[in-house]
Amino acid sequence: MQSRRGSRLLRFLERVQERDLSRTRRWIADEERRQTKRRVGEARRPPAPAFLVERGLDRANIVALHTGECWDPGKRVKPATREQAVEALRQQVTACTKCRPDTALGIVD
Repeated sequence: MQSRRGSRLLRFLERVQERDLSRTRRWIADEERRQTKRRVGEARRPPAPAFLVERGLDRANIVALHTGECWDPGKRVKPATREQAVEALRQQVTACTKCRPDTALGIVD
């Protein structure tokens, strides 16, 4: 009698562990799919622009110049080429004090 009860308990434990293993394998597969999607998204992301121009509220004037990697560029920015960045500095546009685009361009006062 004891042996039969022990056998049933062990079979129950086996079913529980199989269910847990199946769930763990699903979690692993889901995480691998998420990582694959993230890698594909990162590969498709366009490269960061070299420079950013920050426009004022009226959008007609440029109020600051940033590098593309600046961590504080403001909300009204547009990508700019190297030539546009140099021209902005020639027109006395303020260079960001955090990312120093003037130094990146080799133009330092």
